[in-house]
Parts: sequence; structure tokens; C-alpha cells
Amino acid sequence: MHHPAWVWDASVALIVALLLFDYFFHVRKAHVPSLAEAARWSAAYMAIALVFGAALLLWGGTQLGTEYFAAYVTEKALSVDNVFVFLVILSSFRVPREDQQKALLVGIVVALVARAAFIFVGAVLIEHFAWIFYLFGLVLLVTAGHMLAPADERHDTDQGEGVVLRLARTLVPTTATYDGDKLFTRQDGRRRMTPMVLVIVSLGLTDLLFALDSIPALFGLTQDTFIVFTATAFSLLGLRQLYFLIEGLLERLLYLSYGLAAILGLIGVKLVLHALHENNVPFINAGQPVNVVEIGTTQSLVAIIVILVATVLVSMLSAKGKAKLAVGRLRRVLAEYLELDADATPARRAEVYARLVAAEAVVLALPAELRALIHERQSLREMLADAHARSCSGRDR
Repeated sequence: MHHPAWVWDASVALIVALLLFDYFFHVRKAHVPSLAEAARWSAAYMAIALVFGAALLLWGGTQLGTEYFAAYVTEKALSVDNVFVFLVILSSFRVPREDQQKALLVGIVVALVARAAFIFVGAVLIEHFAWIFYLFGLVLLVTAGHMLAPADERHDTDQGEGVVLRLARTLVPTTATYDGDKLFTRQDGRRRMTPMVLVIVSLGLTDLLFALDSIPALFGLTQDTFIVFTATAFSLLGLRQLYFLIEGLLERLLYLSYGLAAILGLIGVKLVLHALHENNVPFINAGQPVNVVEIGTTQSLVAIIVILVATVLVSMLSAKGKAKLAVGRLRRVLAEYLELDADATPARRAEVYARLVAAEAVVLALPAELRALIHERQSLREMLADAHARSCSGRDR
């Protein structure tokens, strides 16, 4: 569908304005956002995306609005899976908590530019090659099969992240230490890049891998380039806030990977059916369209919402999910305690240690069969023993 130039200009201007607002009012001053702050601004960005969709529904018609909401909900759901990998990257590079916001925002800008390029290339391919729908459908079906593995196992065993991190370290030589959230610093009288640049490059490269799945998924819901671009942009805009809002809840989304697999599988089937309906490939039905039933955008939107709601409810009510949440909280507090430097005040050390003891008590109260599922139990025990030894040695007094 063709959209007037002023619609594109106004939409891009709104997106750029929101990015600038995010930087100058939230990210420019390094700090760790509270849960309330993350929730408030995450809700605000979602509200902006929904208002934008309502405007499309009102002035563009039912089809345009429905396609936007289907694409936005799908991309938002897939972005939750991105957060798992962002956690891995930020932990791997030991990015200070107060400096993570800038890394995430700049990484998101890089990802948005790269995805925009992917979207326009995809649109050109769709316009000139009808068979590309077969390829997009196959990609989504293969990805759905891959995601049927539990989320923690996928992210532990997936070698793609390791390749990205190694490639980033090779391409971007940096200083050994951070200088706040600065991208450049002076060392030995010379201007050098800090590890923050490496973090941003890793976030951007990793998001490109995710784009290979998400962009075909969005084109499976709509072939309108404007809808695909705006849905992607508004989803990425709130990703920084979403990271700080749900990083402590990711362990509870135990069955998220199964829900995302179902969504990608559904869109993959939708793409294949559409390809058959528009078929011109010579060795399929002699190059003639195949009379098949297609899945409409409204049916897709309803199915996606139902799958997501069911996934969240089952995860939140699962005893195993509650256990993973408790273990995840213990690991985070334990890491926070062990990383306290020598300058930490006795009161600060005592406060973190008290939270550690409380988190450990919750895990110890879990049934034996759930404690047996804890990943790397021996290393967790050793780290806990080290923490208790430090406390007994009098460091926290």
C-alpha cells in the first residue's frame, strides 16, 4: 500500500523525537532505573504505540490497523526473547548497572537502522519474487522448531552468541576498563575506545541475528512496508525499559519459548499458504496458483494474543517457574554481594548480605525435587560458601 510522503516523514520524526527524549531525559545521566520507573516508562511507550495503532485504525481503515497491531504484538513478544541475550552480553562484559542504559539505547538505535535496511530489502524481494514467501515460511518453521528447546538450554548451547562476542572483540580493540558510560577515553595521552563500544557492537550484531527471524514474521502478517517499519520501531523503542522491567521476571516465563515457537510456526504456515495461493514456481502445480485456504490477519492477531496469554498464565502458575524465579533472585543477589569492592561501607555489605540470606532461605525451602533441577548446583554452593566465609571473617562488621 502506498502512503503519502508526509505520513512517512511524520512517523520517522516521531520516532527520532522519542529516541532523543529517551537519551536526554533518561540515559544521559547514568543511573539504575527503579522498577517503578521502568514500569512507568514501559507503559508510556506501549501507550504511544497503541495510540499510533488507533490512529491507523481510525484514518487508515480496519485492515491497516489490524495489520499494525498484529505486527506490533508479534514483534513485542519476540523482543522479550532478545532480553535473554542482552542479559548474557551485559553480564559477559560486566557492564556496571548504572551504565547499562546507554549501552542498550545506542544498541537499539543501531538495531533500528539495520532493521530498516532489512525491511526495505525484504520489500523489494517480495515485490519482484513471489517465491520469497516460501523461503520466509521455511525460515520461520525452522526457527520455531529450534525454539521448542527450553529457553535456558537454547541460550546455554547456542553458539551464535559466542560467535558474535568473539567477532566483536576481534573487530573492536578497546581499553581494559570502563570510564563510566563513555564510548571514548584518553589513555597514555591517546584517545581510545572503551569496552562500552564493544558492548554496543555486540548488542547490534546480536539483534541482526534476531532480525533474520522477526522481519520475515512481520512480512508474514502484512506486506505493507510502512506497517512493518513502524511496528518494528515502536517495539524497539520500549525495549530498554522492558529490559529493566522484566529482567527479574524472565525466569518465571518458563514456557515463553514454546509460545514463541507456536507463533512463528503459525506465521510460517500462513506464509506457505499465501505462497501457494500466489504460486508461480514452475515445479509446483505446473506454475499455477494452488486453491488453498489462507489465514487472515484478524485470525492471526487473535491466535497470537491467545497463545501469549496462555503462555504467560501457565508460566506464572507453574511450581517450576516459581522455583526458577527464586533461584534466579539468589544468583543475582549473590553476584551483587561477591562483586562489592573494598570501598563498600559496612552498612552496604550488611544490607546486601541480609538479602542474600533471605533469598537463600527461600531456595532451601523449595521441595527437594525442584532444588534438584538447579543448574550448576555445585558452583552455586561454592559461591554461597565463599559469601558466608567473607561474612564470618568480619568484613561486613
